[in-house]
Amino acid sequence: MRHKPPEIDVIITVYKPDKKFRHLLIGLHQQTLPPSRIILINTGRRYWRKEWIKGIPEAEVYHVRENEYDHGGTRCMGAELSTAAFMVFMTQDAVPADERLLSRLYHAMKDTQVAVAYARQLPNSGSNPVDAYIRRYNYPKESRKKTKKDMNTLGIKAFFCSDVCAIYRKTEYLLLGGFPKRAIFNEDMIFARKALDAGKAVYYAADAKVYHSHQDTAMQQLRRNFDLAVSQKQNPQVFAGISSETEGIRMVKSAAAHLIKTNQGHLLPYLLLSSAAKYTGYLLGSHYEKMPEKLIRVLTGNKYFWWKQRK
Repeated sequence: MRHKPPEIDVIITVYKPDKKFRHLLIGLHQQTLPPSRIILINTGRRYWRKEWIKGIPEAEVYHVRENEYDHGGTRCMGAELSTAAFMVFMTQDAVPADERLLSRLYHAMKDTQVAVAYARQLPNSGSNPVDAYIRRYNYPKESRKKTKKDMNTLGIKAFFCSDVCAIYRKTEYLLLGGFPKRAIFNEDMIFARKALDAGKAVYYAADAKVYHSHQDTAMQQLRRNFDLAVSQKQNPQVFAGISSETEGIRMVKSAAAHLIKTNQGHLLPYLLLSSAAKYTGYLLGSHYEKMPEKLIRVLTGNKYFWWKQRK
């Protein structure tokens, strides 16, 4: 007797997509375990082109205005639209590495303690060697199940999770209250921490792979880490007493040692500049409450969040 395949909805937030987005949709369409629906929440109707979803019958498009987008709230909207037992959240620039991405994510959820499992992120072809190494550092080859007891040894890494590509059990998502309705960043880690506190587990599925990496400028890195720190400051129930700096320093030291070992010492200035931009952004974001609003708007990567904050 054949078992009915599980229902999996893929929810993707979209903003000014490029050709990677088309590759992502084709990759999802060709999965051995195909999604029931691909729910696309597009920010800014004027940026949308119908040809993006040509030949992708599973795709459904919903539009929100730019001043309505929120890291947490927009994904909450996607979850409300979903009727499947499992939801996979993705970003528009994460491309499946093969046709078994969804089946491998689903396999991780067969452990009923697991509330969320996230995929391994591989560097894109042509990535800067420093960025590629950091991607491999954060997403190693070995899978791992993480529970609250691991916070003693892993610290913030115990509830690290990424909605670049992550699968959620819908019942657990609802039971734990889902994502925060308003979040400048880190909606995935906020949920993951709630899961650990409830006795559930977060699973890193290294065999479920997507290509995803950035070539950010120093200013983009600063803004990203500014918002990250703001998120941590605004959610003390999740991040208080958990140091991000220690893990960041460990990563920089590891990357520097790798560059020297592989005769790529000429890239050390890039590593130092990138790391300085990230740390500066994080340090500034940690003290955002003392800053004038005009300065915050210069430093943030999400200006509309602050406009809504003021309302």
